[in-house]
Amino acid sequence: MKNKVIAIEYSLIDANTKEDLDSNVGGQPLEFIYGIGQIIPGLEEKIKTMAVGDKNDIAVDAKDAYGDVNLEAIQKLPKEQFAGVELEAGMSLYGTSEDGQTTQVVVKSFNDEEVEVDYNHPMAGKDLLFTVAILSIREATEEEIQTGTVGGMGDCGCGDGDCEEPAPKSDCGSGSCS
Repeated sequence: MKNKVIAIEYSLIDANTKEDLDSNVGGQPLEFIYGIGQIIPGLEEKIKTMAVGDKNDIAVDAKDAYGDVNLEAIQKLPKEQFAGVELEAGMSLYGTSEDGQTTQVVVKSFNDEEVEVDYNHPMAGKDLLFTVAILSIREATEEEIQTGTVGGMGDCGCGDGDCEEPAPKSDCGSGSCS
């Protein structure tokens, strides 16, 4: 399966609470290059035995998904760091980490002096249940392997305009293949 582009349709629920968490059913397929860590390891491992047309329910334990909750990733910060932000418990905020990466935090609680934020992934600690359908499997192009991007970079996967497998229009900056 290494270096294969796999397109899937999925729905995702919390395996314990049965809460709907995510879905692309009826929308654009999720495309990824197998074997380079673009999806959670527990899902990728179980997809490798599936073929085009297969549809399965796949249970993924928290440790093989987004990990267990790390209590050290829950911190209290001075409220003045959030000046101009209308805070609400449960809201997601995005910022830049010390190493320059975009990071997401969830506001757990706040008072007049400090804000408690959680740097854990919102699905950390959750056992997940996916319903996955394999829509297509193909060899990744050399450019896709080099860039790690399905459909190539900048040209929406169309190259010279002869679109064998165009990327979704939503992925194209101009809304069309160039």
